[in-house]
Amino acid sequence: MPVVLIERQTPQITLVTLNRPERRNALTIELLTELVAAIKVVSDEAQERILILRGAGAAFCTGLDLKAASPENAHATAEMVAKALLALSQTRLVTIAAVHGAAVAGGAGIMSACDFVVAAEGTKIGYPEVRRGLVAGLVMTFLRRQTGERNMSELLLGSELIDAEGAKEIGLVNRVVSRENLMSEAQKFADSVLQGAPGALAQTKRLIEELWWRSVKEDVDLALKYHMQARESSEASEGIAAFNEKRPPNWVK
Repeated sequence: MPVVLIERQTPQITLVTLNRPERRNALTIELLTELVAAIKVVSDEAQERILILRGAGAAFCTGLDLKAASPENAHATAEMVAKALLALSQTRLVTIAAVHGAAVAGGAGIMSACDFVVAAEGTKIGYPEVRRGLVAGLVMTFLRRQTGERNMSELLLGSELIDAEGAKEIGLVNRVVSRENLMSEAQKFADSVLQGAPGALAQTKRLIEELWWRSVKEDVDLALKYHMQARESSEASEGIAAFNEKRPPNWVK
C-alpha cells in the first residue's frame, strides 16, 4: 500500500493523502520521499493549480516516527523533512492543508508550510520537540512569519499542544470547521483561488515570500544545523527513549 496517495479531483485540483493511518501518519524517510515526489508530479502538470493535503485515519500527522528513528538515519530524516517543507512552500501551486485529529511536531511543520490551513474542531496542534531533547528548527521560519515571535516562543518553549481555535487566534490556522465540513471548506477556498489568473497567482505567491529579507531556503539551511546538533546530543537520546518507553525524561545538566 503506498504511504502517499495522489487523487486527481479535477484537472486543476489534486488531493494528496498521507497514508499511514496505523501510525497516525507518522513521518518516515519513505513517506517524506513519496510526499516530495507527489508534490513534484502534481507541480509538473501544466493545468494543475491547487494541491490539497490531508491525512488518512484518525489524525493528520503526529510528526516523526520516533520508533523508526535511529542515530544512523537522523541526518537523512532531517534532510527529507527539510526537502518536504521546501517542496510545499516553493511549489507554484496553491497548497491547502486540511487537518484533523492531531498535527504535531513535524506534522504541524508540514501543515504550516502550506499556504492555507483549514482545521477540524478539536484538532490538537503543537511543537513538543524540546520535551524529546530536540530543536524544532525547520518549522521556525514559517512560525515566525505566521504567528510572530511572542506566539512562536510560547509554542516552542512551553511546548504545549493547543486546539484548532487557539491556533486560529494566533494565525497558524485560517479556518476552523466541523470534521464533516473539513473537505468542503478546503474545496470552498480552492474555488476562490481558481477565480484568479494562474500567472498572477504564482507571482503573488512568490512575492509574498520575497518580501521577507531572507528566503525560506536560507532559514531552513540554518535550522538544519541547529536541528542536527540537538539530534546528535545525549538529551535527544534520553528524550526519544523516554517517549518510546512512555516515561518522564531524566534531564541532567
